[in-house]
Amino acid sequence: MPRTASFYCFAALPDCAARVEPLRALCAAHDVRGNILLAPEGINGSIAGQDGAVQAVLDHLRADPRLAALAVRSAACASVPLHRLKVRCKREIVTMGVRGLDPAGQTGEHVPPAQWNALLQRPGLVLLDVRNRYEVAIGSFADAVDPATAAFTDWPAWIAAQSQPGGLLDGQPAVAMFCTGGIRCEKASSLLRAQGFAEVYQLEGGILNYLEQVAPADSLWRGECFVFDERVSLGHGLAAGTHSLCRSCRQPLGLADRTSPHFVEGVQCAHCATQRNEGQRAGYRERQRQMELAATRDGTHLGLPDPA
Repeated sequence: MPRTASFYCFAALPDCAARVEPLRALCAAHDVRGNILLAPEGINGSIAGQDGAVQAVLDHLRADPRLAALAVRSAACASVPLHRLKVRCKREIVTMGVRGLDPAGQTGEHVPPAQWNALLQRPGLVLLDVRNRYEVAIGSFADAVDPATAAFTDWPAWIAAQSQPGGLLDGQPAVAMFCTGGIRCEKASSLLRAQGFAEVYQLEGGILNYLEQVAPADSLWRGECFVFDERVSLGHGLAAGTHSLCRSCRQPLGLADRTSPHFVEGVQCAHCATQRNEGQRAGYRERQRQMELAATRDGTHLGLPDPA
């Protein structure tokens, strides 16, 4: 049965560059696809493949004592939602652009999903959605603050602005935060702790862990959760969501977006219709034609690289 696995671990990996090719070869040998980032600060990845193949990759990673604490979120899926394999070495495994943080040792307190609702009832608590605005647009926790960031690298500037007199974080109140699977909160909470915030909490395992463990009747989540693969969005119980993806700008599209006069399947949506030239649209039309042709042959078309 196909399975996905998202994982991360903050650990000192000064030899990260030397690990790239052996790890890529291992994944290729097991027909495991996905995206794995290595950096001097650790590893971050999302992979998919047959159950035993995915487990073989995870076992290999955990065999390194430095990665023994690898945090993994795994789920069965109907088909493999990742089509390429990329294994790269970068400066950070989740890019925020602030040096000197210690996400391996100084972060917020991890709060299990079963205790999250009670925490959110606390008076004066500031609840922050650490994700980007296109993710927040399709779902979030009730009463969460949306920083409206375009990228995670915007987070430090937003924190600095809100920490000024009169800002949301003036006086360093108690803060709770959440993201998709937890890794962005490790960096975001580490930044707040480094700046002197004494009470910082983060949702253990992220939104996906909450949706998997908390019954809909008890849930404070509203909407769906964006995920970075072909499933696009998930709901409670990690059931398939209702959103699709614009193949041009990568924005999640709901029913209203897909009925817009600006929407052309595989080519454009209302978000990007005025931002693409005819040459780009021609390329997207050809990609869509090839994808439809591959579908009739029961194949998978990898398409063009994602837009920059």
